[in-house]
Formats: sequence, structure tokens, C-alpha cells
Amino acid sequence: MEKSINAIRFLGLDMVNEANSGHPGIVLGAAPVMYQLFTKHLKGNPSASKWFDRDRFILSAGHGSALLYSTLHFAGYDLTKQDLKDFRQIDSKTPGHPEYGHTDGVEATTGPLGQGISNAVGMALAEKHLRNRYNKKDLKVVDHYTYTLCGDGDLQEGVALESMSLAGHLGLERLIVLFDSNDVQLDGPTDDAVSDDIKQKVQSMNWDYYFVDDANDLAALDEAINAAKSSDKPSFIEIKSVIGFGSPVAGTSKAHGAPLGKEAADEMKKKVGYPLEMFYTPAEVYEDFLNTFKQRGENAHIEWQETMDEYAELYPDAFNELENMIEGNISIDFDKILKHPEIGASEATRASGGKALELLSQAIPEMVGGSADLSVSTKVKGLDGNFTKALPTGRNVNFGVREHAMAAMVNGMTLHNLKAFSGGFFIFSDYMKPSIRLAALSNIPSVFIFTHDSVGVGEDGPTHEPVEQLAVFRSTPGIVTMRPAHGGEVNHALRFALSQKRTPSAIVLTRQNVTVTHEVDYDDFLQGAYVAKDAKQYDAILLATGSEVELAMDAAAYLESEKGITVRVVSMPSMELFEAQSDKVKNRVLPSDKKVLAIELGSPQMWYKYADDVLGLTTFGKSGNGAEVIKSFGFTKENVADRLLKLL
Repeated sequence: MEKSINAIRFLGLDMVNEANSGHPGIVLGAAPVMYQLFTKHLKGNPSASKWFDRDRFILSAGHGSALLYSTLHFAGYDLTKQDLKDFRQIDSKTPGHPEYGHTDGVEATTGPLGQGISNAVGMALAEKHLRNRYNKKDLKVVDHYTYTLCGDGDLQEGVALESMSLAGHLGLERLIVLFDSNDVQLDGPTDDAVSDDIKQKVQSMNWDYYFVDDANDLAALDEAINAAKSSDKPSFIEIKSVIGFGSPVAGTSKAHGAPLGKEAADEMKKKVGYPLEMFYTPAEVYEDFLNTFKQRGENAHIEWQETMDEYAELYPDAFNELENMIEGNISIDFDKILKHPEIGASEATRASGGKALELLSQAIPEMVGGSADLSVSTKVKGLDGNFTKALPTGRNVNFGVREHAMAAMVNGMTLHNLKAFSGGFFIFSDYMKPSIRLAALSNIPSVFIFTHDSVGVGEDGPTHEPVEQLAVFRSTPGIVTMRPAHGGEVNHALRFALSQKRTPSAIVLTRQNVTVTHEVDYDDFLQGAYVAKDAKQYDAILLATGSEVELAMDAAAYLESEKGITVRVVSMPSMELFEAQSDKVKNRVLPSDKKVLAIELGSPQMWYKYADDVLGLTTFGKSGNGAEVIKSFGFTKENVADRLLKLL
């Protein structure tokens, strides 16, 4: 055991020294925790690392990636010694912080502190929901735990406390947090910044609390983890460790985020009789992990497959449903479920979204989500009742006023095979942006639904009226932002979002009613922009999105009747989808020989790529009647006509 723990320590230390970059402190301090968790408790199969019923381990303290990579290497995952030597190098499998989908065995993209814990809460919620929904009598097809290792910094981030509060309230008993409690952070001792009583804090949030006074005490670690696994609450294990254990700077912030150097590493190795060779890996350590973690996991995987075979025979419908969820397959007739609204119908797109969500949730059992204490306004709500301790099969999650945790938990639920979605006011996407960025970076299909998308919010005023948020989302790589013009586009946006396997979506909806001015089919919507009103001969183009498409149509009619000017109207629900089209498609929709005026109740800058002029917003909003606020900013058919005429 001691040799294996030292091997994890020194392999991680060599990685940091070779890269001349990284965080050695947690590697040296928390290696015993990783060793004991993997060899005695964690259920996983490196030969089938995506096996559904594996335990999930998330390194919330993502700066300790060298510790994770070192452990995964010995455990048998697809990480070679050369991969470890390439730590923090361009295009390597071992980036500076763990990235989901990039490195075998990594369950979540972590590094921004607090995110990993919150992802773990989402995963534990998904596990509890699926366990209670699919397990039958003695056939346990969902039967695993979620573990996360965090540090002091994680617990100072608001997102972690938001999600932990909800985890305790919901009684997520298969969630176990391992707290590497070393009383040191980058700027010095933690007591420079915090004096919370962590035991009282977690217990007040309905968690069980356990204490291990020495990370090197493997028996005490075992006892605490076993007790946590038997608890009926989420469990928090505080483990006192020494940052940079055994190094010349042990117990100080100097051990946190800078290489210790080969000379210091050699001295440490000499003290414990470990070979000085860089990246030395004893054969006995591989054997240790093979005989414990790997063998146990392979046996558990075989048993699970046998259970699934029996389950398929006895419960074929439930088996097919679960199998489709695991594989991410959605085979429904969207056109049959979602009918295009009639021309002339008037409805807020948030209301259209709520209706479509309900119909889709009836057809897609893995859809689980909810709003941040706003479902009455957003209309974003799951089916089958609220998820609670008493009703874990409920598919509506009352996230409470916890936007940041909601987004991070949706990511965790998505990573755990659910079609997870969230709802909130668009202005509060500011609280969610870090988690949404990680969804994009992770290439996972989380669905983020926002309402109250503009100054049309009205009376609540500028604090609640988004202006720059659309530009922020559109400038974020890897996410598709959709702002539907009416209920037909809403249906298509949800269809797109739920059909994705690697792309997160943001769907941005109105508070105020909009009129269905035209029909659109799914293929045209997928272009990102399409012609909503056309003529054989036209003088210019009005380009709009969301509620401003109706304004563009009104302005087009006004220009034709009052000014003798014929215009094409183009709806652009998604810049990202449009940018993915060929030049031929782009030029067909927006010919370069025509003047273009873009119209949107938001920041104008990004529209200049497509338009000669933009009617947008360069100030914050106002408090007043929504229609009057919109009018006060010049969003009238007359002003649109005047702006366009100046281009001709």
C-alpha cells in the first residue's frame, strides 16, 4: 500500500516537474485518499470506462489533475506513461485541468472551483431518480455512488454551497464528498479568509459529517467511507491532510501551485527509498490496482450485464427505455408531437415553450429539469411531480433561487445520461455563465431555456432587462443560441436541442406576446436564417430575430404600402447555425448586392457582420410598460422604415 501511494505521489510530482507547471501540493497530500477510494471502494471498469452503472468520481479540485492522471494510469485507463510525460503540453491527453471527453476516466471538466461538487450533485440526483424508476425487486440495474474530492477553495465558492444545500434538502444519499482539508490555499492559510465551522455548516444543510484526522490513516478512511455509503443522507468526509506532504515546503502555500523541482523530488524519494528515475512506475503498483480496483470492477460489470439480460427478459419495455437513454437515442416523431401554430396566433414564446416542453416530456422519459423558483413565469417545468426525498421519480426539480447551481447540476445530470434542462430569466444567465461555458467546453448537450429576453420585460426595469447577454452567448464557442420568432420556431429550437449529443443549447424566449406571421419548416430553421417574406423583385432586406421578426414584417408591409419599397424579411433564429452553412446558402438568404438593416432588442455589434446598419440597444433598459419601453427605443415600423430608407 505504501509503495502504491508513493508511486501515485511521485509520478504526479514528476509530471509537474517535467512540465515545469502544475500543482504538487494536493498530489502529495491527497494521494492516500485516491488510493484508498480506488482500491477499496470505487466501482469502475477501465476496459469499459463508460459502463453505465459505474461509480462516478469527480475531481472538483481540478488543479490537482496530476493526482487524477497518475491514479487513472495505475488503475488501467487509457493513459500511457508518454501521456503523463506530456502533461500540460499542447494537444496532449493530460491538459492542465481535467476535461471530459478528452481524457479516459475523466467524468467532468473541472478546475473552476465549486463546479465539480455541483456536477456531482446533479449526477447523484440523476442516479437516485433512475434507481427509483428502473430497479425492480432484486434486479438492481442502477446501483452506484457519486464521489467527489474537493479542497478548501471549492467550499468558498457560492456555487458549491448552493448545490450542497439542495443536495441535503433532496436527500441524495449516494453522494459522498471527500474534503481534502489542509488549511492552506494559494494566498496563505485559509484562516486569512474563512472561519466557518464546516461541521456545523454541512450538518445544517442535512448532510452527515465524518472526520478523519490524518489522510495517511487508511483504516480511518475506510471506516468513514463505509459509514457514508450506509447513510440515508449525502455525506461529507473531512480529511485532514498536509499540503505538499513530505516536501521542504509542506504545510505552506508554496506547495500549492508551483513545481518543487527535481532536487526536492529526489530528496523526498531518497527518504522513503524510492528510485530516483523520473517517471519510475513499479510493476507491483500496477498489480495492486489490477487485483483490487480493476478486477472488482470487471466482475461487477459482468454481474450487471447478467442482471440486464434478466431485466430485458422480464421487463422488456423498461429495458428498452433504459437502453435508449444510456445510448442517447431519441426516436420520436417531432412533427407529430409538435404542431406548427396557425398564422395569426398570438402568444408569448415562453408560453409556447412551456406547452412544447410538456408534450415532449410525455414522449421522452429521460427529460428532467425545472426552473430557479420561476416556473410560474418561465413555464419551464418537468413532469410527474416534484423530485423530492419522498418522490424521487418526479421529473420537476425545484432548484430554488440557485441559478449557478442549477446550471452546474444540469451539466451533471446531462453527464449522467438525462436530457436535462433549466429555466430562468435571461438576465440571470449572468449567474449561470461559468457553468454554461463548461457545458460548451465539455461538448455536452445541456439545455438552457431563458425567458424575459429583452427590454420588453417592462415594469421590472433595467435590472431585469437583458441587453448584452445575447452577444455574450453568441461569442461563446461550442454553444448554439436560438431566439425563436414565434411558436413554430420554438418547437424547432427544442427539437434541435433535444436531438444533440455533443452541443449545448440556449433557447431565449419572450415575456410578451408575438404573432405568428409565417410558417417555417425544420430544415429551413436548421439553416439558422431563412426567408420569412419574399418577393421576386425587392429593394433591401430586413434581418431580425425573436420578437423583432414581427416588427420587421410590419415594417415591410408599411414600406410597401406607404413608401413603395419592397423588402425581403429574413428571420435569423441562430447565428451559430447560420455560420455553419455553405457560402451558397448564406448568399441565397442574404445576397451581397442588397442593403441589409438588422433589428434586435440587444447589443448591435455582432450584427454588422451581416448588416449595413443595425437598430439595436447601446444602453440599459427602462422601467415602464413593456410596449412603451420598446417604442421608446425606436422599435417602431416607422423608425425601421426611416432607417432602411437611409441605406437606399
